Amino acid sequence: AKVEKLLSLKKQITALDPTHSLAIVDKKKKAKAAPVEEKKGLSKREQKRLARGEDVKKKKKDKDPNRWAVDPAKAAAKAEKARLKALAKAEAEKADVKAIAPPTPKGDKKILAEQMSRTYNPGDVEAAWQDWWEKSGWYGCDEKKALKRPADEKFVMVIPPPNVTGSLHLGHALTAAIEDCLTRWHRMRGDATLYVPGTDHAGIATQSVVEKMLAKQSPPVSRHDLGREKFLEHVWAWKGQYGSRICTQLRRLGSSVDWSRERFTMDERCAKAVTEAFVRFHEAGIMYRASRLVNWSCALKSAISDLEVDHLELNGGELRTVPGHGATKYQFAMFTEFAYKVIGSDEEVVVATTRLETMLGDVAVAVHPKDPRYKHLHGKKLKHPFFPSRVVTVVTDDVLVDMDKGTGCVKVTPAHDPHDYDCGKRHALPFMTIFSLDGRVVTQCTPFSVTGAGDYPVEVFPSWIAGQMRYDARVLVEKKLDELGLLRGKSERPMTLAVCSRSGDIIEPLVQPQWFVDCTGPAKRACDAVRDGSLRIRPKMHERTWFKWLEDIRPWCISRQLWWGHRIPAWFAFRKGESRNNVDVDAERNKERWIVARSEAQALAQAQKLLGTKDVTLERDEDVLDTWFSSGLFPFSVFGWPDDTDEFKAFYPTQLLETGLDILFFWVARMVMMGLQLTDKLPFTDVYLHAMVRDKDGRKMSKSLGNVIDPLEVIDGCPLAQLVDKLKAGNLRASEVKRAEEAFKADFPEGMPRCGTDALRVGLLAYTVQGRDINLDIKRVVGYRSFCNKLWNAVRFMLGTFDDYKASENLWSTLKPLAGRDKFILSRLRRCVLDVNTCLTEYKFGEAVQAIYHFFLDDLCDVYVELVKPVMYDDDKKGKGRDAAKMVLWACLDAGLRLLHPLCPFVTEELWQRLPRTFAVSSIMVAPYPTPSEVDTFDNQEAERGTSLVLETVTGARSLRAQYSLANKPAHFHAVFSNDAERASILEGRKDDCSTLMRAASVSIGNNVTPPKGCGQKLVDDKLSVLVDLKGLVDADAEIKKLQKELKTVEPLVAKLEAKIKDARYLAKAPEKQRVQDREKLKSYGDKAAAARAAIKSWEEFKSGGGEEEEDDFWAEDDEDDPAAAAALEEAKAKAMAKLAKKEANQRSLCNLEIKPWEADQDLKALYAKIKATVVKDGLKWSEGLKLVDVAFGVQKIICTAVVNQSLSMDAIIEEITEELFTDEV
Repeated sequence: AKVEKLLSLKKQITALDPTHSLAIVDKKKKAKAAPVEEKKGLSKREQKRLARGEDVKKKKKDKDPNRWAVDPAKAAAKAEKARLKALAKAEAEKADVKAIAPPTPKGDKKILAEQMSRTYNPGDVEAAWQDWWEKSGWYGCDEKKALKRPADEKFVMVIPPPNVTGSLHLGHALTAAIEDCLTRWHRMRGDATLYVPGTDHAGIATQSVVEKMLAKQSPPVSRHDLGREKFLEHVWAWKGQYGSRICTQLRRLGSSVDWSRERFTMDERCAKAVTEAFVRFHEAGIMYRASRLVNWSCALKSAISDLEVDHLELNGGELRTVPGHGATKYQFAMFTEFAYKVIGSDEEVVVATTRLETMLGDVAVAVHPKDPRYKHLHGKKLKHPFFPSRVVTVVTDDVLVDMDKGTGCVKVTPAHDPHDYDCGKRHALPFMTIFSLDGRVVTQCTPFSVTGAGDYPVEVFPSWIAGQMRYDARVLVEKKLDELGLLRGKSERPMTLAVCSRSGDIIEPLVQPQWFVDCTGPAKRACDAVRDGSLRIRPKMHERTWFKWLEDIRPWCISRQLWWGHRIPAWFAFRKGESRNNVDVDAERNKERWIVARSEAQALAQAQKLLGTKDVTLERDEDVLDTWFSSGLFPFSVFGWPDDTDEFKAFYPTQLLETGLDILFFWVARMVMMGLQLTDKLPFTDVYLHAMVRDKDGRKMSKSLGNVIDPLEVIDGCPLAQLVDKLKAGNLRASEVKRAEEAFKADFPEGMPRCGTDALRVGLLAYTVQGRDINLDIKRVVGYRSFCNKLWNAVRFMLGTFDDYKASENLWSTLKPLAGRDKFILSRLRRCVLDVNTCLTEYKFGEAVQAIYHFFLDDLCDVYVELVKPVMYDDDKKGKGRDAAKMVLWACLDAGLRLLHPLCPFVTEELWQRLPRTFAVSSIMVAPYPTPSEVDTFDNQEAERGTSLVLETVTGARSLRAQYSLANKPAHFHAVFSNDAERASILEGRKDDCSTLMRAASVSIGNNVTPPKGCGQKLVDDKLSVLVDLKGLVDADAEIKKLQKELKTVEPLVAKLEAKIKDARYLAKAPEKQRVQDREKLKSYGDKAAAARAAIKSWEEFKSGGGEEEEDDFWAEDDEDDPAAAAALEEAKAKAMAKLAKKEANQRSLCNLEIKPWEADQDLKALYAKIKATVVKDGLKWSEGLKLVDVAFGVQKIICTAVVNQSLSMDAIIEEITEELFTDEV
C-alpha cells in the first residue's frame, strides 16, 4: 500500500513538472535526447583574475613541440643510476640470503652463515652455542686433576639454589650474570673451575602450590584426604613435571654450570647429609627439643622462619582482610586502652594495646620499678574481667617498661608476644596459649611454665568467646569491655604488622614444642673468621651487620609442621601400653625419650637400651626441617659429604659465595656456622654480596606492585599489552596503574624489544656498584642492546678490511707496530687488559663494562679504525704499513673479544669464530684470557700522548667546523703552537692522522708562526690554537642575515618579559614560582639575543678584516726600539693567555673527571666532592656559592649529551655547559 501511494504521488509530480527531480524519467527518451549545453559561471580562478583587473581567459602559452624529447646524456645517467640501484638491491638480497645460517644439529658446533647479517639479531646470534658448550664438556672439571692443583689455581662456586617452584626474576638474572662472569673468567685463566647448579625443595612454597592444584581438581582433594605418603607422591610428580623450568631459564642466561653435578636439596645425596648433620648437632649437644615462642602461620598451621615474614608499615586505622576470616575487613594499628581493677581497692590500672584479643591471655601488668605513680601497687593483684579465678599480678620490669610512654603500665601476655615472653621467663609467670593452631580461641587452657615449675588449674573460656577466630574475638572483647565500663579509649597508632610471605596470613606468636639449634658457639667461630681475615666479606661495610646479628644470635627453630621436606630423624619411645593419649611427649620430664638416630633401626636399639626393655614402639616426629637447614649444607653436601669422596677433597672448601645481601644472615651465616661445626673448615673464603635490585623508583620488585620484570621478557621481547596486563593484575591503585601504564607506553610504545641475553647481562653488570641498591631502569638495560649492535657492526666492518689476510698462530710474538697509531691502540689495549683484570679481581663489574666499552667504541672504533682507513683502502700505500695495521687490528679484535667474553658470551663467540686465521681453534670460552703480563710490552705513553694531542687538535678543528657550519667541506687547517717546539714536532709526525680525522684538504703545523689572514680560530690550550681558512667556505652576509632574523624573533620576547616583570600588578600578585620561571626565561632570551649580537659583530669584523688586523698586530713581533712597549705587550699577552687558559682549563677539568655513565645515579654529595677535589687539585678558583644541584645537573648533562648527541663535539658540549651553568668561575 505504501509503494502504491508513493507511485501515485510521483505520477502527479511528473504531470505537473516533468523536469522535477522527483518526476518519473523515461530512460529511452533521455538516451535519445540531444545533450544540453550547460551554462557555466566563472571559476574561482577566473573570478580572482577579474578582481585583479586581468583578462578572465588566460592566454595559453605556446608549448615547445620538442618538450618531450629525451636528453641522451640525462637518460644515460638516469639509466645508470637505476642499474646501480638494482644491482645494489640484488647484492643486498644475495647478502641477506648468505647471512642466513643453516640449522645446526643440537649439540654440534654452530654452522655459521656465509656472511654476517647487516643487522644484529640476538635470537640468531645466540642460537646453538649453549648446547655445543654443554655437550663439549667445557663446563665440567675433573676432580682427579683438581686434586693436584693448589688452592690458588682453583675456582669452585655453588649456585644459590633457587626455589623449585619459582621462575627467574631480575635479581636471579643479576646473580647469574655475576657468577657466570667470574666462572668464565677463571676458566679462561686456566684455573680448575667448577660452578655447581641446584634447586631448593622450598618446603612451604611447594606444598602450597600442590595443595592449591589439588583443591582445583573436581572433586577438590586436600592433603589430609590423601594421607602423607600419597600426597608426597603428588608433590614428586609435580616436581618432575615443572621443576626443570628454572634450569631452562638458567641455560637461556648462558650460565656455564656443570649440569652433570646438578643437585636437588631433597635428592638422596643431600638427604643423607641432612640426617648426618642433625645427628651430629644432637650428639654435640647444640640440638634440642623445647617449647619456645615461634612465628606461627595459622593458615599454614606451621612455624616459619624470620625470612618468610614480611613487615608492613601501617599508619593507623587501616582495614584488611585476614586469611581464614572470610571477606570481613578488620581494623589494624588501633591503640585501645582498657582498665584492670585493683583487688581490694577502688583503684584501677590502665593499659593499652594494638592486639586487644591477647588480653585473654594476660597474666600480669608490668610497671617500671622507679615509677613513683605505681610504687604502692608493686605486687598487688588485679581482677581479670572475664576470668574471675585468674590473678593478674603487678610486676616491676625496667626492660619491658618505658615509664615515659603511655600510661607507664604494660599488659603481659607471655605466650603471645616476644617481649612478654622474655618478661614471663624473668618473673616465672604462667604462660597461657589462648589460640588453637588454626587461630581460634580455645575452649579451655591449662597455664604452663617454660621452666617446668608450677601446677596450674585448667581455665574454661566463656561461651561467647570460645571457638571464635582471633580477629572476631578482638571485636567481641572490645564490645564486652565497653559493656563492663572498662574501655578507656581508642586511637590510631602507626605500627609494624608481621605477615607470612607465603600465605598472606598475619603472624601469631605461639609457644610450641619445636627443635632448636643453639648457635652461640658456631656464631662465635663465624665472627672470629671474619675478624682474623680468613673469611672476607665484600663490600666490607657488611661486616658490621654480620657481627651485629651473630653476636646477638638466638636459638634457631628448625622444625616445620609440613609434609614436604626432610622429615626430622627423631623418634619418641613408648613402652608397652603407652601412647600419645596417656603420655605427654612434649613434657620436660619426657625429653630424654626423644631418640635421634641415622635410621629407625639405630633409634630402636637406643630406645631399648634407654628404657631397659625390648618391648618398645617408636613414633617418628611428624615435622620436617626448615628449608634453610638443607640449604646451609649445600656447599659440601653437593660433593658427597659426609663421605670422604674425591669430589669433596678436590672441591671443598669452595672459593666464593656470591649472593644478594638480603640473605646474609639466613643463608650465608648459616652455611658458615654449619661448615665450621661439621667440617671444621670454612665453606668458602670470600663472600661477595651484590646489591638489591629495585625498580627505577626505588621500590622493591613485587608481584603486588606489578613491577617484576621476567628476564625472558627482556631477552625475547614482550608486547606492550602483556606489560600492562601484569600491572593491572597487581594491587596498585587505579591512579598508580594509569601512571605506570603511561610510563610503559612512553618507554616502549611498541612493547619491549628483543634484546638478547648478552645485552641483559652486560646491562645488569654495568649497573653493579658495590654496596648500593640498584634502582633499575629497564629502559637503560634495553639500551645496552645498542652496544651489542655497535659491536656487531664494528667487527663486521673491520672483518671486511682484512681481504685475504689470515693471522698466524705466532702473531702475538711477531707483532711489531710501525706507526704511532698502531703503538697507541696497543698501549690502550694494554690499559684495558690491566683495568678489566683488576676490576674482576675486585668485583667492580660496572667499571669492567665501562673499560671494555670505551676501548671498543672510543679507542678502537672512533680513533684507530678511522686512522687506518686511508691505509687500508689506498692502493698507493700497500706494503708494511698496511700489513702492520691488519695485524694490529686483528690482535685488538682477538684480545678485545676474549676480554669481553665473560660478560657477553654469545656474541663474542660468534664474532671470534669469524676472525680469519691459519690455525684451528675450538671455543673462545677455553681460549686464554688476556693478562697484564702478556701485553706489558705494549705500554707506550709517548704514543698515547701523541694521539691525545692529535685528538685535542682534531676536537678544535671539529668545533670550528660546527661554529662556521662547514659540515664536510674540504678545508685548510693550521695548528699553531706558541713556544712549544716539542709538541709541534710530535704533531708534525702525526700530520696524516690529523688530516684523516679532520677530513682536511690540508694541514699545516708550526711553532711561533703567524697564521694566514681570514681564519677562524679555536684555542685548544694556552700554547696551541687551531685555525681554519674560511676564504671561499662561508658566506658572511648569509650568516648575518640568519642571525638578524633570530634577533628579530628574540628581542620582542625580551621586551615583553621585561615589561611584564616591571608591572606593579605582576609584582603584587604573581607567585614566587612564576617570578622565578619568568626571570629564567628572560635570562635565556637575553643570552640568546646577546649571543646573536656578538656573532653579528664577529661576522662583520670578518667581512671588514678588522679583527684579523688587530689579531695580527697583537701577536706580531714588537718594535725592538721600544723596550717599554715590548714589556707592556708581553704583559698583555700573558694576561690574555692566562684568562683564556683558565677558562679552557675549567672546561677541561670538568670534562676529565672520569664520571662514568653508571655514576650518574651516584649520591650527589659524592659527585660534588669529586668535582670540588678535582678543581682544587688543578689549582683552579672554587666558589662556595656554586650550588650542588647546578654541579650535579651539569655533570649529568655532560654525560647525557656526550653519549646521546654524537653530532656535537665534546669541546662544544663542555663549552655550552660551562658557559650556561658555571660561567667563568667554577
